[in-house]
Amino acid sequence: MASKLHTNLIAKLNELADQFRDLSSKLIDPAVLADHHEVRRLSIRRKALEPIVNAYTQQQQCEQQLAELREIQSGGDDPELAELAKQEIPELAERSGALIETIQRLLVNADDETVGSVIVEVRAGVGGDEAALWAGDLTQMYERYASLRKWSVEQLDYSGGDHGGAKQAILRIIGEQVWTALGQEAGTHQVKRVPATEAQGRIHTSTATVAVLPEPEEIELSIDKADVKEMITTAQGPGGQNVNKVATAVHLIHEPTGVEVRMQDTKSQAQNREKAWVLLRARLYERQRAEAEAERAEARSEMIGTAGRAEKIRTYRYKDNLVVDHRLGESFNLGETIAGNMQPLIDALIEHETARRLAAL
Repeated sequence: MASKLHTNLIAKLNELADQFRDLSSKLIDPAVLADHHEVRRLSIRRKALEPIVNAYTQQQQCEQQLAELREIQSGGDDPELAELAKQEIPELAERSGALIETIQRLLVNADDETVGSVIVEVRAGVGGDEAALWAGDLTQMYERYASLRKWSVEQLDYSGGDHGGAKQAILRIIGEQVWTALGQEAGTHQVKRVPATEAQGRIHTSTATVAVLPEPEEIELSIDKADVKEMITTAQGPGGQNVNKVATAVHLIHEPTGVEVRMQDTKSQAQNREKAWVLLRARLYERQRAEAEAERAEARSEMIGTAGRAEKIRTYRYKDNLVVDHRLGESFNLGETIAGNMQPLIDALIEHETARRLAAL
C-alpha cells in the first residue's frame, strides 16, 4: 500500500482541486445559469472531478492528523496521551494509504472523466452487403447503450447500405462518463455469422470499423477559419448522382492537415455546416491528441489514442452467442451486448486500462 503521494501527483491534484472550485463558482453565476447547455457541460466536468477532490481532501486531513499525533507521541510531556497517539497512528496511516490508492486509481482516469461529448463513427468494412448490415447493428448497439445510460444521441450523418444497414453512421453522444465508457470501442469489430443473404447457411466473416473522438471545447482547440476551405454542393447518392437540385451539402477541407469532412445529412445547408464543423473539430482534436500520445509512447505504451486502437479488438460469434474481446481475453454474452447491455464488457475494459495506467505511474 502506498504511503505517500509523489510530488508530481500532488501538483496535479492541486490543479484539479482548483478546477473543481472554479467550476463550482461558475455554476452559481446567474449569467451561466441562464445557458442550460453551459450548465450541463460544466456540471458534467464538476461531477467527474468531485470524487477525486473529495478523496484528496480526506487524505490531506488524515496526513494533518497523523502529523499532530506523531508530535504528541514524540513530545513526551504526557505519557498517557503519547500512548493513545501511538495506538491511533497505525489505523490512521492505513486509512491514508487506502485513500492514496483510491486517488491514484481516480487520477489516471481523471482527464477521461471530464470529457462529456464524443463523436462515434461506424463504417462498413470487409464483407459487402453483410458488412453494411453489421455496421448498422453496431450503430444500434451504441444507441441502445446510450439510451440505457440516459445519454443524449444526435445522428450527424447516416449513409444506408444498398440492402439495409449502414455504409457509414456518425453519432454525437453527450453524457457523464461517455468518453470513459466508449473511448476503447475504437478499432475493428469482426462478426462471424450466417448472413441473411446466404442461401447455403454458411458462416461469413465481416467487419466494421469504429472511431471514437472526444469532442473538444473551444478553449481546447482553435481553428483558423482561413485555413478551412468550404465548398457547397448538391447532395449525392450512390454512384455519385445528384439527389436534389438545391446546393445543401457542405464539404470542408482543413488545408494545413488535409483533413476533410462532408456533410449532407439534412436538407438545410446551415444545419449541415454546423454538423460539419463539429465533426471537423473532433477529427482535428483527435489528431492533435494522437500526436501528443505518440511523443509519450515510450513511457506509456498502448495507451488510449495510439495507433494500436485501430487493430481488431473484438469478435462477435453468433453461433456461440459470444462476444470475445481480444484485449481482455474474455467472453461476454452476445445477445445481451448487442441489445445494449454493454456495461459488464465496458467495466472490464476500464479495469484493465486502469491497471495498465497505474503500472506506468
